[in-house]
Amino acid sequence: MANGSGSGMKAIKAYKNQKFLNSPDARLIRIMAEYLEPLTRFRTHGIADTIVFFGSARFRSSAAVKYDMEQLQHGSGHTPDEIRESFAKLEQEFALSRYYDEAVILSRKLTEWSKGLGKGQKRFIICTGGGPGIMEAANRGASEANGQSIGLNITLPLEQSPNPYVTNDLGFEFHYFFMRKFWFVYLAKALIIFPGGFGTLDELFEVLTLIQTRRSRKPMPVVDYGPDYWNEVINFEALVRKGAIEPEDLNLIHFSNDPDEAFSYLAETLTGLHLRGNKNSYSNGNHRP
Repeated sequence: MANGSGSGMKAIKAYKNQKFLNSPDARLIRIMAEYLEPLTRFRTHGIADTIVFFGSARFRSSAAVKYDMEQLQHGSGHTPDEIRESFAKLEQEFALSRYYDEAVILSRKLTEWSKGLGKGQKRFIICTGGGPGIMEAANRGASEANGQSIGLNITLPLEQSPNPYVTNDLGFEFHYFFMRKFWFVYLAKALIIFPGGFGTLDELFEVLTLIQTRRSRKPMPVVDYGPDYWNEVINFEALVRKGAIEPEDLNLIHFSNDPDEAFSYLAETLTGLHLRGNKNSYSNGNHRP
């Protein structure tokens, strides 16, 4: 006769044990899930390559900033000093809002171009971090062109909400920054870096390092959009003068200050690299970074 003291309840299968799956011991499983689940969705949607937009989450459209200016002018309950201070901040924000507006234009033009490639191809899908600011602008531009776009969001202590322009079923929520970065680069055929802060700088330099060290083995144009901003924030020429980088390393970056020029450069470059039978052209998902 059994002498056990168990309750007779059926044990939980390991892959259904939520306590275990959320534990440190299951970290590798969670990391693998953040690789395999997006891979499955991308394959389901036939997405093999992307154009990635990076940039500040804080920039807003000129229309949104103008609206706040008008509300401030007609509002009440603030002292004249408070109104002047708030208006000065909005003026500064308005000067930067051009980057949001131009990201919308560039993304729309790239999406219209990619949709016009024909032959049932689904190429160069717009991909962003899925949040507000420049990310929202790029997803919005793709949406205005009736195209698909991807949002690779990240869970943060200060919650970053997904923007409403990401295509249904192509919005992702990552826990691990490095897995999110992997998916940015793995599918990317071009990267467009709009003005931004620490996160944008991190993404810019990580991509440039991968290309410079040839750890990324595919041709990948990098556009720094807004040279006035970038040349003030980063002294690229000083890096050359100090011997920290080679002069030719600056050729890894294409600077642009106009959505039409950036579009022409990217369309021509991507056509030459991937649409004219080049040996580096896309084939059967062979887009290993």
